Amino acid sequence: MLRKLENEKMGRSNLGWLKSVFHFSFANYYNPKNIHFGTLRVINDDLVDAGTGFDLHPHQNMEIISYVVNGELTHGDSMGNRSTIERGHVQYMSAGTGVYHSEHNLGDETSRFLQIWILPDKNGYEPSYGDYRFNWDDRKNTWLHMVSGKNGEAPIKINQDTNIYVVELDNDKEINFKIEDGRQAYLVQIEGSSQINNLTLNTRDALEAVEEDLRIKAHENSHVLIVEMEKTE
Repeated sequence: MLRKLENEKMGRSNLGWLKSVFHFSFANYYNPKNIHFGTLRVINDDLVDAGTGFDLHPHQNMEIISYVVNGELTHGDSMGNRSTIERGHVQYMSAGTGVYHSEHNLGDETSRFLQIWILPDKNGYEPSYGDYRFNWDDRKNTWLHMVSGKNGEAPIKINQDTNIYVVELDNDKEINFKIEDGRQAYLVQIEGSSQINNLTLNTRDALEAVEEDLRIKAHENSHVLIVEMEKTE
């Protein structure tokens, strides 16, 4: 089963310094039929003006991943961590029993990043933070496995049986993604345009896939992210 989600129909917020596209109910956007997809609770596509950002605020019992598309992002938290990442890099935080953090764009250009929240497999984990500076070329025309559960093989491990992959396809290149029985996936067309099975996705569109393999062909240079997880009813 495939279901395309056009970005024009997603939630929107414009605070001046912050412009967001909400894939799921968040902040002032609420749709009772669109709360989450399996373990995936939030994907916010954020544009943050230079010299601005999210000041210190609390989180609890959530696995939080930030994937930078353009510009840079600086993280700080109540555990004493501080780090800046750029295009293609990832910050990840297990909020667990509770943590305060901030995310700011201290660079000279607008920052675009995907804020991804995954529901943990249980509450009450000890909070933790990390980041990973992936080599951009490791996702060129091949899947880069960035995030997995604790028993998985990705360099970033979270407290849930959920995987995150990313690829940048050159124009006219093709790649497949297998979705096993009992599994489902949420795909984000970050940049460019792709033909996915019989559907065309443009920048910021998304796709739900349940137990159906994907065949992706780039119509132009195409940057795609997939969150794969156990199927839920």
